[in-house]
Amino acid sequence: MSLNLIMKRIFLLFILLFILSCKKNLPNSTKDELAVLDQKDLRKQNVKIDHQIRKVKKAVIVPKLDGKMDDPIWKEAIWYGFDQRWLGAPYTFNDFFGRYKVVWTPEALYVLVEIKDDVLFDQNKDPLSLWWDDDCVEIFIDADNSGGDHQYSNNAFAYHVALDGNVVDLDKHKKPVLYNNHVSSKRITNGDVSVWEFEIIVYDDTYEEGKVNDPMILKKDQKLGFAIAYNDNDGSKERENFIGSVFIPGEEKNLGWINADIFGTIILEE
Repeated sequence: MSLNLIMKRIFLLFILLFILSCKKNLPNSTKDELAVLDQKDLRKQNVKIDHQIRKVKKAVIVPKLDGKMDDPIWKEAIWYGFDQRWLGAPYTFNDFFGRYKVVWTPEALYVLVEIKDDVLFDQNKDPLSLWWDDDCVEIFIDADNSGGDHQYSNNAFAYHVALDGNVVDLDKHKKPVLYNNHVSSKRITNGDVSVWEFEIIVYDDTYEEGKVNDPMILKKDQKLGFAIAYNDNDGSKERENFIGSVFIPGEEKNLGWINADIFGTIILEE
């Protein structure tokens, strides 16, 4: 081995030791800053990718929750379908058909739902027991459209609205909680067609059960994560179908109650 090559290797070793020494002697504040930067970069990589982007009209006159769907704003809003089979076997039009509209005011979101369902089934009288196995509308809201896990947190909400109007979701302790003060509703059923009207007060991820929480004031151009689904059961022990509004890729479709990334994106417009 030549002297030249030996000297080059010694020099490279010296540089490497110098760099390691500098890193070891970084002040704690600098290390903390680097850690924060790393966390921010990680969060950026996990940002929700907007999909099913839909513009939502503002209501000048607040819709009345009466199940009649004759408010002026409903004539302007667009119908969208419950057309994604998340769980269960294929079904016929006679068994189920669903569509919905969404509008907003600064105080709340308003959702109009029309469901054709030949059997309305409510076997669990306790609203906090097996609520997903009864017929119910499920409304998914992510106030800041950030996506991500919300299974046992208030990063987003999955409101299950039962036939009797009770509203259930899971809290951070993995227990079911009534959120009747978040979602008000009215359902009118004629034959096999039910019309539901919902008023949804929007809360962000700072919401804490049992404390005073300020609802979000909605504004023009604001984005929210949104999806809606229907649990259909015609008399079985467990729900027979779960039909949603958003396409979910892959084999596992029952993800709305876990991951807000699957929610569509609504944009509030005037």
